[in-house]
Amino acid sequence: MRTSLGKGRRHARVALALALPITLSLSLSPIPVLAQPSPPVSEVAPDRQSSGEQNGVALMRVVVPDEAALDRLNSMGLDLAEYKKPVEDGIEVHAVLSPQETKSLRDQGVDVRGAISDQGDAAANAAERRSAIAESKEAASETDTLTVLRSEWFTSLDGQRFLSIEVKSSATGAETVLTAAWDSGKGTPPGSGGTATMSRFTDAGQYMYHRFTTPLPVDQAPTRATITSSGGGTVTVPVTKWLGEPRKSPGRHYVADFVDHYMDPTEVTGRITALAKEFPKISEIVDLPYKTNGYRRAAQAQFGTAAASTFYVTSKTYGHEGGNDISLALVKPDAPSAALGVTVTGKDIVVSLATDASAAIASTARQVVDALNGAAAASALVTASTYRGNAGAGLVAAAQATRLTDNLKAPQAIKREPFQVKALRVGKSRTGAKTGVFLYCQEHAREWVTPLTCVETAERLLRNYARDAATRKLVDDLDIFIMPTINPDGAHYSMYDYNFQRRNMTNHCAANLGDPAARNAWGVDLNRNFSVGSLFDGYSGASANCSSDNYAGPAELSEPESRNEVWLTHKFPNIKFAMNTHSYGGYFMWPPGAYKAQGRETLPRVDFGTEEYFWKSSGHILSAVQSWRGTAIWPGRTGPVPDVLYSAAGNSADEHWFNRGIIGWDFEVGADVYNQATKQFDPVGFQPPFAEGHEEAMEFSSGQIAILEVARAFARDEERPGSDLKVTGRTDTSATFTFTVDEPANVYYTLDGSRPTLNSPKLTAAGVREGAQRITVGKTTEVHWFAVDIAGNVEHGYKPDGHGNNYRKERVVVRTP
Repeated sequence: MRTSLGKGRRHARVALALALPITLSLSLSPIPVLAQPSPPVSEVAPDRQSSGEQNGVALMRVVVPDEAALDRLNSMGLDLAEYKKPVEDGIEVHAVLSPQETKSLRDQGVDVRGAISDQGDAAANAAERRSAIAESKEAASETDTLTVLRSEWFTSLDGQRFLSIEVKSSATGAETVLTAAWDSGKGTPPGSGGTATMSRFTDAGQYMYHRFTTPLPVDQAPTRATITSSGGGTVTVPVTKWLGEPRKSPGRHYVADFVDHYMDPTEVTGRITALAKEFPKISEIVDLPYKTNGYRRAAQAQFGTAAASTFYVTSKTYGHEGGNDISLALVKPDAPSAALGVTVTGKDIVVSLATDASAAIASTARQVVDALNGAAAASALVTASTYRGNAGAGLVAAAQATRLTDNLKAPQAIKREPFQVKALRVGKSRTGAKTGVFLYCQEHAREWVTPLTCVETAERLLRNYARDAATRKLVDDLDIFIMPTINPDGAHYSMYDYNFQRRNMTNHCAANLGDPAARNAWGVDLNRNFSVGSLFDGYSGASANCSSDNYAGPAELSEPESRNEVWLTHKFPNIKFAMNTHSYGGYFMWPPGAYKAQGRETLPRVDFGTEEYFWKSSGHILSAVQSWRGTAIWPGRTGPVPDVLYSAAGNSADEHWFNRGIIGWDFEVGADVYNQATKQFDPVGFQPPFAEGHEEAMEFSSGQIAILEVARAFARDEERPGSDLKVTGRTDTSATFTFTVDEPANVYYTLDGSRPTLNSPKLTAAGVREGAQRITVGKTTEVHWFAVDIAGNVEHGYKPDGHGNNYRKERVVVRTP
């Protein structure tokens, strides 16, 4: 861009190039000459001379000594670029100059240096552009390949049907447009159900796939869909039902619905403690070793000044321990030239302000702060600070005695001391021999529905044990740990003081953000405080800013709340499954949960067999969620965290999976509700009206029960997997194949005739949400392989670490010409 001051257009000035230096020399007042008008050779070495194309016009570096000289340069009507920076010997600007203009300026003592670019560069750029356009056209002429990742319909809530499709194009550019068309049921014409343009989904700057922004409402369940690309690609695929048939209802004696209001952590903890006392044969309380900081704050008061800056004082003791009893007054003496002084009577502090010769206040905020901190009696009670690092130069105004306060609004029944976090352990046998499951809720304080979900699950397990055979099997065969509130301090604060509080209440930024007005900005995001894929490891999705809602804390596992989780999984190594329940949005996710933004480098993805296990389990778990009131979690909100949401550096699911091998999921309760009147999905928020919050707790408690069913099936699984080799394509010189299995399992294989082991190559995913990889061989190959499922059962009873040869074998034939 050019400045408005450079109004002499290039075509006119080039034509007058020979005359222009004379005009300049006549119209300009002199510009001061620099001490070194001709810079040393070393200083101009990076610059260059114009190539001479287009009469030698070039973008030149110009250095002037000061702003006044720059103003005079501006007044010449030169074609200045919008560029300016300070340099060691003045100010550098850039100007488009002809050789004659350059000479004229230099003759007047202006420091014009070498060329930055000229018309030769423009010619090179033009040539490069023509080449790029040609390549683009050539690429566009090639038909792109479309890979359908998912194509499903589902019903939700009131029976409304929805369509969800995900398609990946081999043409990843933003210009590629995909359009989907679908029928209106079996035997109906293609496109009879409707058509829609798909949205391009990118994350961290990388193309992922195309999808609908939200599932599309449809009148009839489609059976087939055709996707076409602006790049010429097309594919037709069947549309299947997401989540299959509704989950079987529990027995007729089954009881549910045990929550009727939002509960604070004190009430929640009392509830599970009472349950353990009521059902001592099948439950007990586990006290976590790290008490939290507590729902407590120091008492504070803030004071204004005549210059609109402030200072504040903070009690040395917590408010409930006496800090709330301290008062501070700023008194103006009537006498002139009074000295600044501090007196303390009990817990009442009085600052007698200094005055000048006319008896006006002369004390600044900084002087008062120093006086308070320097007075032994006062500094034993409070610490004084200027507002957020302000110099405190403003004069202080007199103020009546002001009582300090911790600003906490919870009733006195909510204890202010460090909180004893508790877990409810449920199981007939609690020796550690049974498969363990860890259900935990409310890492984030403002998510009020989540503790209700955990409480409801605890109630269902204990109260149905004697009346429902399915529940009895879960309690008999599993070791279940339920922590309804990971973050009690923050949750108390959210419920009574600031409902959007996400973090705990530990203030790690008192030095620069400790004033009372900042009290809602303190705390650590507990689900960013863990040790795997953390901010400290360079992963995205957390902040080093102590006032950010994603603040990762001063170090990994700095918080007692996160250390409690880690302790539990180490104390009870039989824990093999976990569920972290959050809100809101209606997501069902699993590891990995974080990536580095540069290149979107994720934590290692789970292996293909485990990924398939996550997917298969999701069908059972989400069908249970849907069984309560019909809510369907969208296919596009199901999958590994980075695929469907964003990077969450230092989250707890990654901690438990990568450090302990715990198969963990993340619920985000509170799915969007479809509004039939507006034909839009409406979000529900963190704290919906209780009628909605109740339904969310009920349906996701059903999901937690289903996770226990998945874990029990895992614990009892002794069935060996079966697998087959499937050739998927041939050419004259190669063959491509993959493996299929009858349950989620990993396949280990060799292509060199050797015996396969657990160190052999393992079948991987073809790509994000793309299914199993295809393996291509260029000659006839004998493939050896075996499958092993998530529970460790090996196909045919083969022993990979032994000497047997009862692995699978098959020749893949390549008929070369």
